[in-house]
Parts: sequence; C-alpha cells; structure tokens
Amino acid sequence: EDPRFLNYFSHATPEQELQRLPLGSRPAKRRKEGGIETLRAIPWVFAWTQMRLMLPGWLGADEAFQQALQSGKGERLHEMYERWPFFRMIVGMLEMVLAKSDPQIAAYYERRLAQPEDRELGEELRSRLSDMVDLVNTITDHRMLLQNNAVIRRSIEVRNPYLDPLHMLQVELMRSLRLKSEELPDETRALMITVAGIAAGMRNTG
Repeated sequence: EDPRFLNYFSHATPEQELQRLPLGSRPAKRRKEGGIETLRAIPWVFAWTQMRLMLPGWLGADEAFQQALQSGKGERLHEMYERWPFFRMIVGMLEMVLAKSDPQIAAYYERRLAQPEDRELGEELRSRLSDMVDLVNTITDHRMLLQNNAVIRRSIEVRNPYLDPLHMLQVELMRSLRLKSEELPDETRALMITVAGIAAGMRNTG
C-alpha cells in the first residue's frame, strides 16, 4: 500500500540480482513484467533474508500482537504461550526469525543502495522490527529472544561475525554492478558467492 515500498524493495535488497539465480524449479517471477505480486515466495523471502530485515517473517504479526495488547489481552496471550503448544511454536518461530534479523546490517544496505527518498521507509520498518522484538518478549515474559533456547541463540551469535563481512562485500558489489552498464563476470560471480555464503550462514533461503 505504501508507494515507496516497491522502490525500497527493488533497491535495498538484492532482488534484482537474485533473478539470475535458479531458485527452485521455476523462474523467480511468474511473468517478466509486473511488481511484487509477480514474485514467487522463495525469491521474495530470500531477498529480505539476505539484507537481514526478515520482513515476511514478522510484518503483520506485529500489528496483531499490538492490537491484542492494547485491548487488554496481554495475559491471555501469555497464557496461550504457556499452555497452547501450537501458539508456543508460532511464537518460537517468530523468535528465531527476529534473532536472525539485524537492523544495523539492514540500515547499511539502505544507506548504500536505497534512494534517499525511500530511506525513511527503511527507518520505519526497522522501528517496527524493534517494536516486534519487545512485543514477543512481553508475550513470553523473557528478557531476550530465545531465552529458553540457548543452543540456537548461541549458534546465531557464533555465525554473525562471519556473516558481517559477507554483507559488506555484497553491498559494495551490488552498488558497483548497478552503476555499470557492461557485464562484469568476475564481480557477478563474487556477488553470487556472497549470496550463497549468507544463505549458508543464515541456514535458510526462503
């Protein structure tokens, strides 16, 4: 609904570059022309995962949780988390998605790749991400994400220092390739290696 969203997605994420990859058995888009609605699920999620905003994993849930808390249903949500395994699993998946996100990395992609007029949207999305972390911690009554799953939390913490330079390199390669009209096979190959490396470090594509 936000007119800035398509430009932000196209510029701040590696969506353009991911169209060159064979993700699954079908093309990245259902048809060559069109916007976000033509994207298939895997490249859509993959693009947000690469720049660490993880948007498809939590956007919308933040509004639902916020409305429930504002209407005085906080205790009910906590009770659901404690007693209903299905809801506990959903919240646990949200925790893992949020723990893998990194607003600082996302902000770096924005600064280097997004258009100036679209960066305000990035700030809004990162603010919502921060609020979502607080909402989940309120529902679980935890001080931090994955407080009850130290193994996964530690696994993410250990991998992050190896991912950071890959993100920096990916952004600079994307910026360089987008500014040049000619094909640059070596830089393109290096970019694809960063995509594979980040996907391996994140342990998911989309």
